Amino acid sequence: MDGTIAPASPYPTARSEPMSILRQDLSYTFRRLARSPGFAVAVILSISLGIAANATIFSMVSRFVLRPAPVGDPSTLRALYTLHDGDQCCNNFPLPAFEDVRDQVKSFSGVSAYNELVPASIGGAGEPERVWGQAASANFFDVLSLPMLAGRGFLGSEENQQVIVLSHRLWQRRFASDPSVIGKSIDLSGHPYTVVGVTPAGFRGVDLILDSEFWVPLGNVTSLVPNLSGITSRDMHWLAVVARLKPGVTSAQADAELSTLAKRLAIAYPATDKGNGFLSDRAGSLPKRDKAAVLAFLASLSVVVLLLLAIACANVANLMLARAASRQREMAVRVALGATRMRIIRQMVMESVILALGGGLVGTLLSAWATRGLAAFHFPAPVPLNLTLSIDWQVLAYVFVLSVGAGILFGVAPALAALRPRLANALKGEDILARPGRRITTRDALIVGQIAMCLVLLTATGIFLRSLQQAANIDIGFRSNGIVSAQVDPSANGYTVERTVQFLMRLRENIASQPGVISAVVTDSVPLNGGNRSDGFHAQVKPKGLASKPSDQDPSVEMYMATPGYFEALGIPRISGRDLANESPTGPKVALVNQTFVKKIFGTENPIGQNVVDGDAVYQVIGVVGDIKSRTLGEQARPVLFRSLEQAVLKDPASSYTVMVRSTADPAAIVGIVRNQVRALDTGIAVFNVQTMQEHLRDALFLPRLAAMLFGIFGFIGLTLASVGLYGAMSYSVSQRTREIGIRMALGAQISSVRRLFVRKGMLLTLVAVGIGVPASLALSRLFTSVLYGVRANDPATFVSVPIFLCLVALAACWLPARRASRVDPQTVLRAE
Repeated sequence: MDGTIAPASPYPTARSEPMSILRQDLSYTFRRLARSPGFAVAVILSISLGIAANATIFSMVSRFVLRPAPVGDPSTLRALYTLHDGDQCCNNFPLPAFEDVRDQVKSFSGVSAYNELVPASIGGAGEPERVWGQAASANFFDVLSLPMLAGRGFLGSEENQQVIVLSHRLWQRRFASDPSVIGKSIDLSGHPYTVVGVTPAGFRGVDLILDSEFWVPLGNVTSLVPNLSGITSRDMHWLAVVARLKPGVTSAQADAELSTLAKRLAIAYPATDKGNGFLSDRAGSLPKRDKAAVLAFLASLSVVVLLLLAIACANVANLMLARAASRQREMAVRVALGATRMRIIRQMVMESVILALGGGLVGTLLSAWATRGLAAFHFPAPVPLNLTLSIDWQVLAYVFVLSVGAGILFGVAPALAALRPRLANALKGEDILARPGRRITTRDALIVGQIAMCLVLLTATGIFLRSLQQAANIDIGFRSNGIVSAQVDPSANGYTVERTVQFLMRLRENIASQPGVISAVVTDSVPLNGGNRSDGFHAQVKPKGLASKPSDQDPSVEMYMATPGYFEALGIPRISGRDLANESPTGPKVALVNQTFVKKIFGTENPIGQNVVDGDAVYQVIGVVGDIKSRTLGEQARPVLFRSLEQAVLKDPASSYTVMVRSTADPAAIVGIVRNQVRALDTGIAVFNVQTMQEHLRDALFLPRLAAMLFGIFGFIGLTLASVGLYGAMSYSVSQRTREIGIRMALGAQISSVRRLFVRKGMLLTLVAVGIGVPASLALSRLFTSVLYGVRANDPATFVSVPIFLCLVALAACWLPARRASRVDPQTVLRAE
């Protein structure tokens, strides 16, 4: 030994402490990123856009699929349904069937029933307010294992008492979070109810989307819903049921016991229960009848946003590859000094993961802003729905996993590329990514993937934008300009049906007499409300020549109540016959029908003066009007029958009535007129769901507007990322081939040929990507068939225009670097050589 001390290696040995190595790697990674802040910001922003889109869509998945019911021990709480042979799905319980399950099924520690929608008017300080709640059996909160924020739930002895539990939101909004409200009496639809409890914040009922604000005992539900009749019949399915599994009992065991009970009931009550069964599901999950459609929609959105994230990852991978190329000498020196390849890979992947986590953090903030923006979309429904989205712990966990996965995905390829240098070449600074003889590089493959995925996004965007355009042009059959609607419910204040008719007629007359009002009418439901009363109808005298089969059922007919002037106010054309004219409530029932009704019921016969039958009710047809869109914009024309409101309310009262005012005045002034006239007749009646018909139509476009907005944003982001990626790839190619370009031009190459050299390569990659993306777009578009309006999933206009548009954008992204390449000075290049 010569006594010389060898220099210490900068890399810890295998026996170094793992945490010390990790700290050194983290410190080195942050120092590297701090020296390139522009690069770090570019990567974080690119990834954050993809993460934000995924977090927003996953917040829908978390809210509507994964989130358990807001109750104690949700895993043992089951929602029960009745099921009949041949039905696709399920139904609520009759009261006797609920009692049978409660008393005879031993797998449950408790079974509770509730009526899901109980309307009421709540009085007190200020204007009366329309609220929706539920009537539940006395053990409801015990079965849910729900602790109260204040007070208590119902006692077993309060099944028929006038007591009420308030939701936290109603307690805050109406009673200013006053703790002393417990034990006090409040006015609910003209009845005194004693407040016994307040539910925890966030509890709006077991149902996934219903927005309940109070709970009263089931025994006095008829005092709030006086029109509810036949509640003890085995034919009346009106109760939702939840049950708590006993400890140690599985859902399969409970289902077997329910099946045995169904067989016993079929024997005991063959007239009503034969063929019936029971179905159980996780409480608080999507309704069975809607689950498949919602899951398919969310799955298609999830695929799209994962494509967007893949585009972002490909873009960042290209940046990382370019960065790896610029660090080739550093890597060669580190390998020469003894660094292990695994250590270098770990450091580079750690760098990409840290950048991805930064993108995840920014993406989460963007998603929180986006979910608040989605609250501006209102689903058209006559009852309050809770469709709010939020960033919960499941979304945060998903973002973390997605960020780490994305970091590894776009970090591994550059790390492996950086570790494949020919040591001598790398030390001389030669490009590690430009391998002689290789026609398609990793960067080229990433660019092709980016453009192909961008084409898929843009195609979906184009389809939904075309669908929104078609939906906006659909003939709805009635006027939307200059009409304001507002709802009232006199029955919630104890009005009899006779008093309800008198109130509505006086209200209509008083509003119609106000300055600026052209006409005022009353109906039970506004068209395009998502759902409406419907019954089977047939002609009392069978029309001649109308083909029918013995098995044919009566066509289902939409039923609306209307007052005189209804069709003129809404601009619905009257084809023949006369209008309603203050029909006698006790006289023969009359109705107007639409053209589709005539075709279905009468064929080619003249319907005027003929009678149509709905059960025991007989209506004389006095007029024919044009078709309207009744439930949704995309529906085929449905048969519709318009009854006289004065006659219909007496036998078939509705839960609320809508006053529709046509006017040339400002809508706010008309709303004030309606409120003042209601107050003049009864200060206790609430006015609610006030909106213009234009606002109502915008809500009816909920689905196409939402889809067009989401895909429009996703498509724009994808196009931007793909364009930047292609531009970056071409720019990098120009920088790496500067010497070659200089030599070509020195030897006499034309500027145009140099430009073509780069444009040709970029466009070749684009055409390959289009060839891959078009079939993928066709496959994905089939998922959207059920939510498109007036447009096919393989819409030719979209599938022609989008690839052309994308090619033009790609041409611009290639032309700019090619233009720069053609300006290279050969003398400068050769002098540098």
